[in-house]
Amino acid sequence: MSVRELRELERLEWRVLGALRPVDGVTAMPVRVANGMLQVEAEGARIVRNRSGLFVIHEWERLPAHALRFDEPPDSPDPGSESLDVVVRDVTGRYLPRIVSIALPRDPDPEADAADSLFVPRDVALYPSPTAGLGTNWCALRLTVTRNPPGNAGGGGNAGGGGNAGNRAPGDALGGALVRVVSGGRVIARGLTDWRGEGLVPVAGVPVTTWSEEEGAVVVSSIAATVGVYFDPEAGTRTNPSAISAGRPPSRLPLVNPDDLEKRRASLPSVTHDLSLSARGTPHLNLGLDLP
Repeated sequence: MSVRELRELERLEWRVLGALRPVDGVTAMPVRVANGMLQVEAEGARIVRNRSGLFVIHEWERLPAHALRFDEPPDSPDPGSESLDVVVRDVTGRYLPRIVSIALPRDPDPEADAADSLFVPRDVALYPSPTAGLGTNWCALRLTVTRNPPGNAGGGGNAGGGGNAGNRAPGDALGGALVRVVSGGRVIARGLTDWRGEGLVPVAGVPVTTWSEEEGAVVVSSIAATVGVYFDPEAGTRTNPSAISAGRPPSRLPLVNPDDLEKRRASLPSVTHDLSLSARGTPHLNLGLDLP
């Protein structure tokens, strides 16, 4: 009996450094868009979208040996010792662009913590633009964030559609500000402002009615919350009101890492405002920040 020889014509080996999974910042559900509508890029890296909607990092110039070693990754550098900054943009305009940092190389140990594991994609929360759609019974919190003009320091804000607190003339619009909504000691919503200083922060899960803890009241239709705005003058943008009126965006649009702003928020210029949120409500805040 003759034995036929097998000849290798082509070999495809895919070394994976990690993967990113874009998720909706309101619902935490995976973002499903047509191929090419989400742009995920990083300098010196090759990132490819797979059929499951994950953006897979195949190569990075700072980890060249990892692209050549298929059986097992090199021992150096240590897992998580490098950081790759990835830019995520939504071509449709439904979500605001953002930066996400992913620690590389990922830990190849199957028993590693999920946050560092090579086998678990990193979730990337995308926050809605001011023109994004809303879900049923969501509270649509809208904000206008500006810089307090010199001589009008003190921050603050007001709800509704009126001007800034104290009827002062608005300062530069602040783009790339992080917005946090806290209720009952936990963060219930996050968002970002665009180049016009405008932000939409949908709050899902606000009950239409709930039991009241106050004496004499059986049910209530709103919850108490605190809105906090945090701005990094080095990373965010400032746009003059006249440019906004003329529809002229700045040469550099806001592009920030909200996770980094979250970690450093205690050291950033900020302002807070208390308000009540209700299902299907549409509060609007005008908030001013004191900047150096």
